[in-house]
Amino acid sequence: MLAGRGRMTATEISEKFPISAQAVSQHLKVLLQANLVFVEKKAQQRIYRLNPAAVDELEQWTHQLRERWSRRLDELDVVLKKARSTNEGEAGKNDHFHGEGERPRADHDAHL
Repeated sequence: MLAGRGRMTATEISEKFPISAQAVSQHLKVLLQANLVFVEKKAQQRIYRLNPAAVDELEQWTHQLRERWSRRLDELDVVLKKARSTNEGEAGKNDHFHGEGERPRADHDAHL
């Protein structure tokens, strides 16, 4: 919204949201502290505009974060698939050692 309009007063921004003007003001304060917006004071009005450099930096950071997590989740997927195939293979091996109708014995049963 702010990117499309260039500059907006705090009142114009708050009119676009179903929350109180005070809540919008708090959000704008956080954006200002994060250096994502600039504010210009004209008499009683505060006029906000985006800080394009900070927005670009945020966009690059989120892209890197998304790629890092995608790699990590892909690696986790490989590990889980290997574990699943190993478990399925072990289950298949155990089935060959028991006679028909017998239940598999736990390791501690073998010592009795």
